[in-house]
Amino acid sequence: MSVYAVTNPTTGIVEASYPTATDANIQTALDRTHAAFGTWNTSEISKRATLLNRVADLYEERRGELAAIITREMGKPIFQAGKEIDITASIYRYYAANGAKFLADEELEVAAGGTAVIRKEGVGVLLGIMPWNFPYYQVARFAAPNLMNGNTIMLKHAPQCPESALAMEQLFIDAGAPNGAYVNVFATNEQIAGVIADPRIQGVSLTGSERAGSAVAEIAGRNLKKVVLELGGSDPFLVLEDANVKRAAKQAMFGRFGNTGQACNAAKRIIVDESVYDEFVENFTGAVAGIKVGDPAHPDTFMGPLSSVAAREGLAAQVADAIDKGATVLAGGSALEGDGSFFAPTVLADVTEDMRAYAEELFGPVAVLYKVSGDAQAVELANSSAYGLGASIQTEDMDRAHAIARQLEVGMVSINQTSGSAAELPFGGVKRSGVGRELGKYGMEEFVNRKLVTFRG
Repeated sequence: MSVYAVTNPTTGIVEASYPTATDANIQTALDRTHAAFGTWNTSEISKRATLLNRVADLYEERRGELAAIITREMGKPIFQAGKEIDITASIYRYYAANGAKFLADEELEVAAGGTAVIRKEGVGVLLGIMPWNFPYYQVARFAAPNLMNGNTIMLKHAPQCPESALAMEQLFIDAGAPNGAYVNVFATNEQIAGVIADPRIQGVSLTGSERAGSAVAEIAGRNLKKVVLELGGSDPFLVLEDANVKRAAKQAMFGRFGNTGQACNAAKRIIVDESVYDEFVENFTGAVAGIKVGDPAHPDTFMGPLSSVAAREGLAAQVADAIDKGATVLAGGSALEGDGSFFAPTVLADVTEDMRAYAEELFGPVAVLYKVSGDAQAVELANSSAYGLGASIQTEDMDRAHAIARQLEVGMVSINQTSGSAAELPFGGVKRSGVGRELGKYGMEEFVNRKLVTFRG
């Protein structure tokens, strides 16, 4: 049976399957991307910008079709799927508009006289290993800046996203990308290990689990390849005693349950000062109770199914472990009966260190509430995680917020708003949430040759 298949998580029905690549297919893909680099890296920057703008055009023109694909593949509510198309298009346009500025020569001061400049050029073929939770957006974060750099792309998507993977490859073809500039492969994990080791590959970008990131980094390290890893997260959402509680509760609901809770930077650990804890619980659980769960193809649905039955079962085991060990269920707490892989929006309290839910990432619609006394305890709990992706702080005191932000061991902090994303804002974390940055000007700098050129005359 094919590894790559569309199993609709709303119904559990396998709707389509695709054969994995042969070893010969993989070698052909490497040949094509390697050959394309030679000409793409020396192409005019304006030509690269024209391609990215045309890609953005096609995303917008095909918005409905592309959104429907991922609703069927991984259960994303159709309204949210459309929004993913919008931000994806904005990323391609951002790098088309700003790429020339980011690639401009940088002149250095030379103590001994003469002139020195740093010229930024592509490094070669890059391998992207992308996840299912944001099928188009995650690819754009990797592909857009690197195509602008002059690199070429080999893309291995998640096995449950073959139709969106093919749609993106076709989109690049239709946009006029040179043959081999962007190539999709339905590769096995074993084949990908060989691809990483291949001398034609100059770098690897992976968005996925901590386990996958460790495996890829190990192979890349043995072969002296640079990696960018965007891994898991267990982001804290701090509600201080002077916060606007109603606003905080609403933001926490959207921050935790959007995309059915399947986001690395979701507000997974909600840390609330004891002075406003009861008020927050009332407002938050009320907001959770209003979540519309159902068919993701319906425009009014806020929360669809989890991406797969396996994902639902894994989350259910984590929640059951917490409940068995004494956690309090404030909402939900179990899978929903019927077809598909639906799980009730769940809120847990009284989670302790002996429970899996304390340290493990909960990749689904489960929020964990913690009651703390004072800022120091809130920061200590926030930093107790092995992850360090993002954090949110809710307070009316900006000086206090910035002071706490400096203490948080994360890559991104949002004040009085949920963690989000935009083309111009760098995205990434510290600790076991990964290495490197995507988006913004920093997304252009990860896989680029900063070539020093010195001269006199």
